Amino acid sequence: MALQCGIVGLPNVGKSTLFNCLSNARAQAANFPFCTIEPNVGVITVPDERLMKLAEIDNPKRVVPTTIEIVDIAGLVKGASKGEGLGNKFLANIRNTNAIIHVLRCFENDNITHVDGTVDPVRDKGIIDTELQLKDLETIENRIGKCQKQATAGDKIAKRQYDILLQYKEALEKGLSARTVELSAEERKVVWDLNLLTDKPVLYVCNVDEASAVTGNVHTEAVKAAIADEHAEMLIVAASAEADIAELEAFEERQMFLQDMGLEESGVSRLIKAAYRLLDLQTFFTTGADESRAWTFRRGMKAPETAGIIHTDFERGFIRAEVIKYADYVELGSERACRDVGKIGIEGKEYTVEDGDIMHFLFNV
Repeated sequence: MALQCGIVGLPNVGKSTLFNCLSNARAQAANFPFCTIEPNVGVITVPDERLMKLAEIDNPKRVVPTTIEIVDIAGLVKGASKGEGLGNKFLANIRNTNAIIHVLRCFENDNITHVDGTVDPVRDKGIIDTELQLKDLETIENRIGKCQKQATAGDKIAKRQYDILLQYKEALEKGLSARTVELSAEERKVVWDLNLLTDKPVLYVCNVDEASAVTGNVHTEAVKAAIADEHAEMLIVAASAEADIAELEAFEERQMFLQDMGLEESGVSRLIKAAYRLLDLQTFFTTGADESRAWTFRRGMKAPETAGIIHTDFERGFIRAEVIKYADYVELGSERACRDVGKIGIEGKEYTVEDGDIMHFLFNV
């Protein structure tokens, strides 16, 4: 699935440092490759302890993790919505992503100049928000002009669109992001093609100094308060420390470094997992002697759709799915053992696949 998270932020907040850390990320004890498909786009392995456990059980010939794409978008500046600082190109890059990772500087360092002179992550957030909101307002106003005429002429769909556009316009004019507008699933279908910048799911990453990696600091508390009314998640990461961790070759050395910091898991690993959730993605598995593999699917998918992720023929000729719950597989130790005690579910076309399901699809074409 070519779904992307875009990393945004002002210049000198640590975006590129985080992106480089992601590029060097090592999942668990195994080192999976990072692939650059454009100068600023990386395919990042998603760490998943469950896949490692399945590989331990089945000892397959190969292990294939799931991945997501991360895009490093150059630092935005004031006036980007009007084209300042190559703003149009940057905003277009954001529009092409499915979710946003917004990096905020939450550390003091006299050797790293802040673009606005002082460290104030809430102000920085406001600058980026304003630029994205202005661009969205421009999109909404352009659409309203066209939609209003159709609605007046009696077009019922256009009338529904017009009503929703007015809700967006009201929120944006108040300095609120489009994601704060509560819409039903049906209403979202009516305006799906707007692709508003501030309607994308967002993860705020507070880049702190090493001493604040566990508990945060006054800056992270300010950010937490500022996003309280948003549908957004916040993560605290010490990018400079993550860069040091990324340079360590041995898994044991990386774990010792984390323990010394008081962390159980690296910030990069937490960031990748959070980005995966941000895209509303989940994982199902296939496993056996040849291969243990993690597969990405969108939350809520039915069995035939997930079968089609493996191969289109699987979906086209879907008969049924055999499903083993991850906990049962780990407890019993093999597919045969699960089958012997009746722990394999036989599911049809209406089965909604759950995160962690171990799947075997039967099909006929």
